[in-house]
Amino acid sequence: MTERPIEPVPHPAPWAMRAEHSRGRRYPEPLHPYRSAYARDRDRIIHARAFRRLEAKTQVFTTRYSDHFRNRLTHTLEVAQIARTVTAALGLNTELAEALALVHDIGHPPFGHAGEWKLDELMRKYGGRFNHNLHALRIVEQFEQRYLDFPGLNLTFEVREGIIKHSRDYSAAEFPQLAEYLLDLRPPLEAQLIDWVDEIAYNTADIDDALEAELLDLGLLGKEVPFFEEIHRKIATKYPAAREKLLFNETLRQVLNFFASDLVFFTKTRVQSSKVSSVEDVRSHPNRLAGFSASIAENNADLKRFLFKHIYDHPAIAEDRDRSVKCLEELFIYYLGRGGSMPVFYEELVQMEPRHIIVCDYIAGMTDQFLLRQHHEHLGSSLDDKSAASQ
Repeated sequence: MTERPIEPVPHPAPWAMRAEHSRGRRYPEPLHPYRSAYARDRDRIIHARAFRRLEAKTQVFTTRYSDHFRNRLTHTLEVAQIARTVTAALGLNTELAEALALVHDIGHPPFGHAGEWKLDELMRKYGGRFNHNLHALRIVEQFEQRYLDFPGLNLTFEVREGIIKHSRDYSAAEFPQLAEYLLDLRPPLEAQLIDWVDEIAYNTADIDDALEAELLDLGLLGKEVPFFEEIHRKIATKYPAAREKLLFNETLRQVLNFFASDLVFFTKTRVQSSKVSSVEDVRSHPNRLAGFSASIAENNADLKRFLFKHIYDHPAIAEDRDRSVKCLEELFIYYLGRGGSMPVFYEELVQMEPRHIIVCDYIAGMTDQFLLRQHHEHLGSSLDDKSAASQ
């Protein structure tokens, strides 16, 4: 497998989002003397309480096996690093991309995607729904209270737009509350790239953590993901005396590099073949332009299938996940049925919105450990001591 050469792109590229062309903030502010609007957004996100809480939210593996696993915060930092590299190679706005990468998971509830799916299931019983991207928008618009002159973080339009649109399009008819975010148009390339960069980060990191947890069968991985086996075999041939862990590390490094390089090369190819010459051209294009080539997209799909089949549903992981999510469900029911059971701030919000929405907001903001402590305090923990300690 050979790597395609990538010709340099002028900086900034014609299709890069420039801070001076931003649609601005909901509440106007004077420009900063030496930081761009997107650099300020990045800094506001990093200083947000919701960002700090990501440190105590599970990515995939709890600390039952090791202290070295990614959590939601370290995963976010890896996404930001890859996002800066990819967007720099494409001549895009690295500060906007970094801000979007840092905020992309800020709305995740406890216990990863399992917690998100459970909250969505609970909300649908009341005619609502839960989506971590839409919740992230609520966080930066309402729940982060740090400034005297405005509620929320007062982020630029492009960052708020990218929070919700980086991974999918929304129908204005189905989501009228999002109408201001140009739902009939595509987001800038900086936002379009985030979902792909996220996949590169978590697919490679989850394989790494699975090996650390001693849950990974390398032979089975090679059999079901031929792309990985091909790279591993070439490295092992070149370094026949190397330790297996170092061969694995180098294989994973090259896998990540191939994904990132392919994303750069084919995004650039699509942009150029589509003859876009501005951000507005990108926005008005009928399809998103960022993405992998067909062959690398299939390699990526093989890796995802392997992870879902052999890692994410592994009994050792499913046991922790299912018990934790059960606590989330029981706590949701407890708060919903008992007025005054949440902190005063949230109980006051119930006067303005239905109780099930505020209960969902409160639980979604919790860290894994805090939710389990609240469950133990109000309901008595259903987790045994070993499982509770692993959280």
